[in-house]
Amino acid sequence: MDKFRLLFQHFQSSSESVMNGICLLLAAVTVKLYSSFDFNCPCLERYNALYGLGLLLTPPLALFLCGLLANRQSVVMVEEWRRPVGHRRKDPGIIRYICSSVLQRALAAPLVWILLALLDGKCFVCAFSSSVDPEKFLDFANMTPSQVQLFLAKVPCKEDELVRDNPARKAVSRYLRCLSQAIGWSITLLLIMAAFLARCLRPCFDQTVLLQRRYWSNYVDLEQKLFDETCCEHARDFAHRCVLHFFASMQREMRARELRQDTAGRDPEPPEGPEASDGPDGGSGKAHLQAISSREQVDRLLNTWYSSKPPLNVASSPGLWGGGLSHRAATVAPGTRLSQHTDV
Repeated sequence: MDKFRLLFQHFQSSSESVMNGICLLLAAVTVKLYSSFDFNCPCLERYNALYGLGLLLTPPLALFLCGLLANRQSVVMVEEWRRPVGHRRKDPGIIRYICSSVLQRALAAPLVWILLALLDGKCFVCAFSSSVDPEKFLDFANMTPSQVQLFLAKVPCKEDELVRDNPARKAVSRYLRCLSQAIGWSITLLLIMAAFLARCLRPCFDQTVLLQRRYWSNYVDLEQKLFDETCCEHARDFAHRCVLHFFASMQREMRARELRQDTAGRDPEPPEGPEASDGPDGGSGKAHLQAISSREQVDRLLNTWYSSKPPLNVASSPGLWGGGLSHRAATVAPGTRLSQHTDV
């Protein structure tokens, strides 16, 4: 399970090419699911449309949600949209660019399912067999309206005794199947034309805005990932300091008890001072952790990062955002007071 979890995390935080590969994989899974699906229309007037449209639209909705879950940028887009402005303004263009990228990948598998269902025609025949106009077919001239509705509801079930080897059933089924395939091929042609026009007309417009949106959308994603990684590393170091501090305190207490239990007449030996490598940092040299020594400070830093992110200006004064959770921050002395705004 750990290997699958690591593999999923790798796919979730990978580059754009891997996300395209995931979309192609979902599309291939969609084709496999549809080819192995056993379609059985209920052939009942009240349930044919519900069953046919349900199979035509419900699996694409589930595949669309799976595409959104597999794409990490969907969470990044929502977080960027809902975050407070703080010291960094929000650009709606970046959110629109991320939303467009997420939707394009998430809609690949649902469109494949819909196109396969329309080109196959079974769902369409089941859903709309009862809605066919009987006047378009001469075979229904001698039937009452109730018999016509019962016959049309049985059209998808070619093995039913009522419609078996009936030319009218074949005519209605052929008509609906041709209509379904025409809609499917029309949608396919429209999608190909839209992709062709978008690919050909893109170089005709100014590419500056597109490059900017692409750059900052990648920045938002990478910044969030780096912040999560730095938080995990800092939490590990902070826990290491707490554990070492606990054992150092216990060691001093045990030595004090031993000194009190010594017999009279023997001068107690002074306690040995802890070596430099046995300090709270364990000789790791991470002196920036000295400034963060309580849970309240960590909570304040995290709240500062969420409510007022630092401005995108690395040349700004380090006194405003210096000394935070980042391991690349400047070294802070143990007695230095934290600033109100910290670069996290």
